Amino acid sequence: MMSKINLLFLCTGNSCRSQMAEGWTRYLKNDQINAYSAGIETHGLNPSAVKVMAEAGVDICGHKSTHIDELRGVSIDYVITVCDHAHETCPFFPGGSKVVHAGFDDPPKMAKKIAEHGGSTEEQLDCFRKVRDEIRKFVETLPEGLVD
Repeated sequence: MMSKINLLFLCTGNSCRSQMAEGWTRYLKNDQINAYSAGIETHGLNPSAVKVMAEAGVDICGHKSTHIDELRGVSIDYVITVCDHAHETCPFFPGGSKVVHAGFDDPPKMAKKIAEHGGSTEEQLDCFRKVRDEIRKFVETLPEGLVD
């Protein structure tokens, strides 16, 4: 039996995309992966991300926005950056962590644009649902999709 890999999803604020990725990984791949998420900053947990994950049967309401420095003592095998800013500013991880970029659109930014154009709350939530489903498809490829 193989040991679990330690995988960190890294985003700018650890409020939405990285939280959804951690949630999906714990839900779908808990037997193979120890999932973590963190941000280069902490912006708090996005309530819309919590809502759309709950719609899919995944409870992330107990997650908290974690700063990358809080995980310095954890041996991470893979760091997956889920936004371009995190990828561009990804800190160095000692111990040979491999960095993989899997960028996803920013749901809060997309929802804000929809709101500015008079879009409904439901249309705004659809931005979160779209990215939630894209992240699920990515997580379903793990850990095999990480093999060099």
